[in-house]
Amino acid sequence: QVHLVESGGGSVQAGGSLRLSCAASGYTFSRACMGWFRQAPGKERERVASIDSNAITAYAASVKGRFTISRDNAKNTLYLQMNSLKPEDSGLYRCAADSRYGGMCPSAQFGMTYWGEGTLVTISS
Repeated sequence: QVHLVESGGGSVQAGGSLRLSCAASGYTFSRACMGWFRQAPGKERERVASIDSNAITAYAASVKGRFTISRDNAKNTLYLQMNSLKPEDSGLYRCAADSRYGGMCPSAQFGMTYWGEGTLVTISS
């Protein structure tokens, strides 16, 4: 059974940094597309970043230049480094995985198969 567990969320002031981690098990991590999603009250879920099996990355325009997604296949762990945080970055951040596309990531409109429960990020001004 695929299992994803996020950690690293918390409360920080605007301009601060956080690093989120997602520990994965139960599937071939190195062959999967991995992504970070967030959702705030009253807003739609947004894919903030993705990384495919060749470590090719993609970012939402709202976070590009501030966030960095990476993966450590030896540790089966996904990361999201978040810098220069803004109040609008607040939300529940969830890790997701999908291996249906030959290791590549689909466009953001498509869903992912496996999800973690999430870690909460709160940015105060």
